[in-house]
Amino acid sequence: MATTVQTPATNSPAKGIPMSSTRKTALVAGVFYLITFISIPTLFLYGPVKNHRDWIFSSGGHTAVLVGGFLEVIVALAGIGTAVTLYPVLKRQNEGAALGFVTARVLEGSMIFAGVASLLSLVTLRHYPGGAAALVTTTASHVAVYNWTFLLGQSLMPAINALLLGTLLYRSRLVPRALPVLGLIGAPLLLAADVATLFGAIGQFSALAAVAALPIAAWEFSLGVWLVVKGFKPSPITAGMDAVSPPPAYQDVTV
Repeated sequence: MATTVQTPATNSPAKGIPMSSTRKTALVAGVFYLITFISIPTLFLYGPVKNHRDWIFSSGGHTAVLVGGFLEVIVALAGIGTAVTLYPVLKRQNEGAALGFVTARVLEGSMIFAGVASLLSLVTLRHYPGGAAALVTTTASHVAVYNWTFLLGQSLMPAINALLLGTLLYRSRLVPRALPVLGLIGAPLLLAADVATLFGAIGQFSALAAVAALPIAAWEFSLGVWLVVKGFKPSPITAGMDAVSPPPAYQDVTV
């Protein structure tokens, strides 16, 4: 007599052991963090439009500006993705700080979009004739908008993000403490450089400003790599999240 029973559905050995919900969260967040580094080529792609005020009259193409804008849009969305993905985990440590991190990331993304729009609008202006003096002034104005939004969005906000996320990860011990310590050390350095830039003490793209940004860049990159490769360290937070994960599906087996 055949009897039908229900047994938990499991993956075959070829597929391996299923990921826990916290491991999937760490993996997705890590990938998002690594994606945020694809905008590095914009330092060169935007060179012609930022360094030559008569670029709007030049006969060269504007594909580099379009590609740079596209890359920065991806960075803005990936940055928001890091915060949204990590929020369910971080709120278990401190919901207010976790929500602040999400808000800061959204604000950062908004500023990136504003800066990209200021440069892309110059591509449109190349197709319309106008007075040379007026167009040169307009070009300088749009580039200035981009530079200021870059300072506030891609320099100041990462320092704020490092303070929020670094504190949450340091207290929760979800990753080795050396990682958030790097962010917590780099944040004041970058903030000081941003304030100095704001008041004209140093150049925005000077060597000193670049050096001040290195610890934050190292913090975000190393965090992304760690989350992808290792994930979160075992902790009461991860144990609590995995404990409330949906139960395994069941399948009918005839014996």
